Amino acid sequence: MSGSPYAPHTDAETAAMLETIGVESEESLFDIPEAVAFDGEFGIDARTERGIRDECARMFARNDDATEFLGRGHYSHYVPSVVDHLSDRAEFLTSYTQYQPEISQGFLQALFEYQSMLVELTGLPVANCSMYDAATALSEAATLADRVRSTTGDVVLVPEHLREGKRAVLENYCAGADLTVEAYSMDDGIADVDALADRVGDDVVMVYAENPTLRGCIEENLDAIGEVADDNDALFTLGSDVVALSVLEEPASAGVDVVVGEAGALGLPTSYGMGLGVFACREEHLRQVPGRLVGASEDAEGDRAFTLTLQTREQHIRKERATSNICTNQAWVALRAAIHAAWLGPDGLVDLANDCVRDAAALADRIDDLSGAAAPVHDRHHFREFAVRTDQPAAAVADDLEKTGFLVHVVGEHLLQVCVTDHNAGRADDLVAAFGEVI
Repeated sequence: MSGSPYAPHTDAETAAMLETIGVESEESLFDIPEAVAFDGEFGIDARTERGIRDECARMFARNDDATEFLGRGHYSHYVPSVVDHLSDRAEFLTSYTQYQPEISQGFLQALFEYQSMLVELTGLPVANCSMYDAATALSEAATLADRVRSTTGDVVLVPEHLREGKRAVLENYCAGADLTVEAYSMDDGIADVDALADRVGDDVVMVYAENPTLRGCIEENLDAIGEVADDNDALFTLGSDVVALSVLEEPASAGVDVVVGEAGALGLPTSYGMGLGVFACREEHLRQVPGRLVGASEDAEGDRAFTLTLQTREQHIRKERATSNICTNQAWVALRAAIHAAWLGPDGLVDLANDCVRDAAALADRIDDLSGAAAPVHDRHHFREFAVRTDQPAAAVADDLEKTGFLVHVVGEHLLQVCVTDHNAGRADDLVAAFGEVI
């Protein structure tokens, strides 16, 4: 057999197949309209490399120069150059998917380490690799709950403060599974446990909470939420991210069954779209986990080897009986997250998380000292972000801040939300000064 392993047909074999089906060329198999068919010319004037760079520089110069203090699920931390240098190696970029373990050992090992990091952060024994983003991970948790829970319920309970796009994806999933999404109320930025307990019953299949919450508050009631869910045989799912998990209460110890969220807080700049979904769970749900699992085994010679395991859960084998039809290839993004986490190390990751607590508290105090603003709105500990109450309409304040080069979220008529990380902390003084001018 000649050619590469990915295009094994020889010219003679291709000619024989074409003759058998009665066509002269491979192009004859496609009906491409002339209006869009490639005629051999791109219609793009040739330019020098220098000319292209100059044109791109002129184009990029038209962008607004603004510093983002945005968060609410999208977080930008400094990504060390080693992440780019290692993840851009050809053996990682060309290994599109890892279903050929004999030629993907290095990548599979890196993904196994990524899963191991999630296991250590969550305290749960099983982590996959991986989901598209936090929204699809949450949605897959809901359908998993529908499969594994003995209750006949069909209601998924989520916090009142839930990012709109995340809820939209969840509702899309639930509509196909005949599930209903309902919200429970919040109390000063965290879950109202009494209201949740009053609502949970036999009709609830899953209870979802977030830590930190959407407003950046550290959830203080995880144990109580877990007890409410367990008492009603509902799956307890927690949303978080890999940086926060390094300092917050271990989810497994609070009775959490599934952890979902974002791992893209490491290894990625803020992209406001592309992400990396976390999915970790208890061992009894192993055969119900969506997506891919990397396992460690032995080869024929007894050496340690890595492979995608338990593939009988997946659609390429089980077809319509698969646990999920999600088929992510966020493997390269997971690789970047693993490299970033390894570069930080355990101490560095904890230091980064502690900075997220200290910097948020310090910035909130400084804004609170300004006349016309109060921060943080919620009397809680915060992680990265916090709400600000303004005497003036929040939208007008945000517009004025944008004119001075700063972007913040508008979350209410008189509420803004500000997020600070190591990426933008250097402009905190300027943001405070801008706040002082516009309010």
